[in-house]
Amino acid sequence: MANPATVLVTGGTGFAGSHLLRRLVATGQPVRATKRPDSNMKWVADIAHKVEWVNCDVLDVTGLYEAMKGVEQVYHCAAIVSFSPKEKDLMRQTNVEGTANVVNMALECRVKKLLHVSSIAALGRKLNQPQVDENTAWEDSAINTQYAISKYFAEREVWRGIAEGLESVIVNPSVIIGEGNWQTGSCRLFTQVWEGLKFYPTGGTGFVDVLDLAAVMHRLMNSPVCGQRFIVNAHNLSYREFFTLVAQHLGKPAPGRPVTPFLAEIGWRLAALKGFFTQTSPLVTKETARMSQHRYYYSNAKLLAALPAFTFAGIEDTVARVSRLFLQEVGQ
Repeated sequence: MANPATVLVTGGTGFAGSHLLRRLVATGQPVRATKRPDSNMKWVADIAHKVEWVNCDVLDVTGLYEAMKGVEQVYHCAAIVSFSPKEKDLMRQTNVEGTANVVNMALECRVKKLLHVSSIAALGRKLNQPQVDENTAWEDSAINTQYAISKYFAEREVWRGIAEGLESVIVNPSVIIGEGNWQTGSCRLFTQVWEGLKFYPTGGTGFVDVLDLAAVMHRLMNSPVCGQRFIVNAHNLSYREFFTLVAQHLGKPAPGRPVTPFLAEIGWRLAALKGFFTQTSPLVTKETARMSQHRYYYSNAKLLAALPAFTFAGIEDTVARVSRLFLQEVGQ
């Protein structure tokens, strides 16, 4: 029997990438992953010795070519997630140009299948269309963040690759909940509640467990499905519902004051001013403040039809697990 082919994961030390690596390692399939020389290995420390690591940025075309040699499957997880205006150009470069490089090298190396991790942000946000599915057409909007725009154009590179013969599938996860760096991304939501969050946005969005996302990615990669995108969303909740649930499991008071549109406008300005004086990225930006005032419902019907035996974890179970690990990290 022939040995199984090596699978490549870009961004292997990142949030989604690290959890995917753990799942792939458990299958016994040979796994290769890209990282930067200075990447934080904390979240892959337990499996790092089971992964073939390649120091390669997605902007390094030669490095990507070498990383894809002998690879049949590529999971493209590497991306910059930021809502800071200062990182607009970095996101465009990494998310768009980097994805173009991954697509080009996958075509050059005759990779059998590429799975691209996009985002619900790439679907766009319309003020008059709260129901969102895979057929929702992108529209330029004042509440589309720079991150959303970068992921939209990144997806276009994947669709271009599909047109050129690359078998690919795209996943659009909602807000990913799981264990990771508690100071960045969606993991910081737990830190904010722990630190005494008083206000909650009046909008809402979708949430999905990072373990479910990894499982979906693995199953779609090893299915015959190609040339399609799938929203990966388990639950649609208001921000108040989500923060209340987190507060319950962290033993903290739930935020009790709504952020009205007026307060949102004041908030992002104050955050920008604080960031200017402290030379740090603001936690709230104009884009995120305005976006959080709206509620969107993301359909998972297409995904569940493609994976009929798949079930998502309950949101309370996810929040309880992540909260326990958070409390362990902070020494409680």
